[in-house]
Amino acid sequence: METNRVSITPSEVIEYMYCPRFIYFMLYLQIPQHEEQSYKVQVGRDIHKEKEEINKNYIRTKLDVKEKLISQYLSSENYQIHGIVDEILFIEDGTASPLDYKFAEYNGKIYETYKSQIVMYGLLIEENFKVPVKKGYIVYTRSKNKLMEIEITKKDRQKVLSTVDEIIRILQKGYYPEGTKYKSRCLDCCYRNICVK
Repeated sequence: METNRVSITPSEVIEYMYCPRFIYFMLYLQIPQHEEQSYKVQVGRDIHKEKEEINKNYIRTKLDVKEKLISQYLSSENYQIHGIVDEILFIEDGTASPLDYKFAEYNGKIYETYKSQIVMYGLLIEENFKVPVKKGYIVYTRSKNKLMEIEITKKDRQKVLSTVDEIIRILQKGYYPEGTKYKSRCLDCCYRNICVK
């Protein structure tokens, strides 16, 4: 792995949150996960493709959206992050919000991984479009497209950027991080046979 500047994706932050050692094995040692074989991942990709086809001219009037952009690739050298935002909503009050589609059911709580993804998209939107981002949205496609709002705070931003720094440290220094504290995650992990406890 080269030791100059790198750029981190929201998916990599999610992998790190699941278990920091995913980053070490997957990105530093470059041992693939073979996630393309996963049914849920493939269906999720299909949902995104379908949404792009049927949703081109749909504006979310209940959110006071004046304009939106679909499937926008954004990057930030400042934060060393990049990603594709499903939708960027430009609101009448002069703010903007990321909207992300999840092939998931809403079960009464918003997972930290989802929130972190929204926060990263918010940082990217602010930097690229020079507009404030105070909240983001998730659409749960398996709960009749239920729309959930997520507030984005300064503390949320700091937490995500701290995680990005940790990932960069692993990639640049070959640092071997502590594994997840949730040992049940190790049972079906694709790296369990090479993970030194």
